[in-house]
Amino acid sequence: MNKISQPKIAIIGAGLTGLTTAYYFKKAGFNVHVFEKEDRFGGVIKTTYENGFIYESGPNTGILSNPEMVELLENLKDECELEIADENAKARWIWKGKKWESLPSGIIGGIKTPLFSFGDKLRILGEPFRKKGDNPQETLAEMVLRRMGKSFLEYAVDPFILGIYSGDPTKLVTKYALPKLYRLEQDFGSFIGGAIKKKKLTKTKRDKKATREVFSIRGGLQNLIDALVVNIGEDNISLKCDNLSFEKQDNVYTLTGKTDAFTHIISTVGSYQLEHLFPFVNSKTISQINQLQYAKVIQVTLGFKEWRGIKLNAFGGLVPSKENRDILGVLFLSSFLKNRAPKNGAILSIFLGGVRKPEMVDLNDNAIIKLVENEFKSMMGLNEFAPDLMKITRYQHAIPQYSFESKQKLKAINNVERKFPGLILAGNIRDGIGMADRVKQGRMIFEQFSNNSNG
Repeated sequence: MNKISQPKIAIIGAGLTGLTTAYYFKKAGFNVHVFEKEDRFGGVIKTTYENGFIYESGPNTGILSNPEMVELLENLKDECELEIADENAKARWIWKGKKWESLPSGIIGGIKTPLFSFGDKLRILGEPFRKKGDNPQETLAEMVLRRMGKSFLEYAVDPFILGIYSGDPTKLVTKYALPKLYRLEQDFGSFIGGAIKKKKLTKTKRDKKATREVFSIRGGLQNLIDALVVNIGEDNISLKCDNLSFEKQDNVYTLTGKTDAFTHIISTVGSYQLEHLFPFVNSKTISQINQLQYAKVIQVTLGFKEWRGIKLNAFGGLVPSKENRDILGVLFLSSFLKNRAPKNGAILSIFLGGVRKPEMVDLNDNAIIKLVENEFKSMMGLNEFAPDLMKITRYQHAIPQYSFESKQKLKAINNVERKFPGLILAGNIRDGIGMADRVKQGRMIFEQFSNNSNG
């Protein structure tokens, strides 16, 4: 019989969630070890330096949407430097017809914009006076149609969702996919009125840290990963663990075929990996978690040493599904972050595929390049397509979609954790998909563990 007198914690996955969780446990003096199936740290986060360009694979930026994200960066300030996106590139563009339009940021802009119909502009004015919904399973599309109108759904919410989830607002359930928006209506009765009332609420000094600014790390997000690894210690992380699985023996969990035993396991990996990792969990319960759909996404990074297209004075551009183009959007990374491209040059990321066109991920490189060239020249004002750098990255499991299965999925996760004390199923299968969400989750897991241990 295996007995461990002190907590010994295994964390599965060396992405941002796993490393953040390990960082806080290690900082508090706990015995913790991280297992990663790949041969590198960081999960999908990876910064590449090539030919005078700095570009990202995976997330390109984060948002300072909660104090936990800010506090982690404050803790790591000696190892990595926060970089806030340039204010001059805050505009978000939306493609309509044959040109880019700026997405309005206020009521006046919403009335003047050509993106929305006259009828929906009137609906926007009346939004604060509509009654709140009573269906917790309501999709985002249903909620927006009810409160704002069809053109607002097509030219504001749909591209917004493509930019965040590469998803479909007719399938995402607001309560799970955009919980803050859901709570805005439930708590205040209105999006617009709620946003105004929420601004007037008294904030603590800690709450004020969440500025909602777009951020990166000076020199690339990989520097954040490296800072976490330094603080955790490479000796506490094992790479290339591609056949990992655990057994439940009495009150501990052991690595299959080995004697390593742990009191706690924190999984931060995708739902599709859980069945192999934890064969002792009922397969029906695992299948309820594994209903989770993932968007398949292609990221094409283009670098130009001399940019000759339209002026890139925005954060990027999104392409509504209604426009029926072959790309989801373009991110102008060098327009709002310093030293990402040579002077007078540009580095941009183009996204394709998503939930609505998942088959694109199986196209060969030549087909992808042809699609991008056709779209890019006409949309970005280029006479010729001759990038100095081109990188294609495919993601089979890019972004989890919090859809109709979410309620059953969360119930199944709770059942597993209740039946197997010490096993925690985390990662982006729950609690949000953004970088700040991942950091907050890791911090909360540690704090709940500490509170329970002290209690």
